[in-house]
Amino acid sequence: MLREVPYNEIFTILIMVGLICITMAKVSFTNRFNDFAAILANSKYLNIYSRDQKIIDKFDTLLFVNFVISISIFAYIFYKGLGINDTLEPNTIIKIVIGLCIFLVTKIHFERLLGSLFNIDKLIDYYLFQKTSYKNFFGILLVPVNAFLIYSITPSKTILYIILSILLVLFIISLGTSLKRYQSLIKPNLFYFILYLCTLEIAPYVILYKFVTLY
Repeated sequence: MLREVPYNEIFTILIMVGLICITMAKVSFTNRFNDFAAILANSKYLNIYSRDQKIIDKFDTLLFVNFVISISIFAYIFYKGLGINDTLEPNTIIKIVIGLCIFLVTKIHFERLLGSLFNIDKLIDYYLFQKTSYKNFFGILLVPVNAFLIYSITPSKTILYIILSILLVLFIISLGTSLKRYQSLIKPNLFYFILYLCTLEIAPYVILYKFVTLY
């Protein structure tokens, strides 16, 4: 019983940090947040805010922090729930959050650099904005999911696979929407875009997976 106290404390703190970031984003950018909340229902948010992109955007940064925290918690719960490694300690989640944050930030910078090298800056900027927006939305969806898995039930493999499947379906739909939305820009640069996808959408995650499994 004593082992559950520090476990819950660490995840409670992280979830609260995520909720604070979401609240700050909603309070500071009320209209934008309301448009963002309907991102799966319509393209109003993407149409309006993709035109005014910044290198450092406070709204996106706040939601990105929550996304990193949420996906890290879910990854920990999933990995632990499958019984792959029963020696994982709750403190490991801090390392996952930091490592994932560094990985994603570095990846984004490389994506922008590659876009410049291939002279498809506009396409990559639009694509990154839409992809980041969907990821941030999924980060919000994961907050109640993580809370449910931590405080309400002991997640079984079946439940974890169902949740993962739903997330993957939503991600594939959002990716398909992104590609369809910018197909007029993609077609003239199809070769470079495919090269971009292989280089920075597939390879990094394969390397990350290999690294995590070896670790």
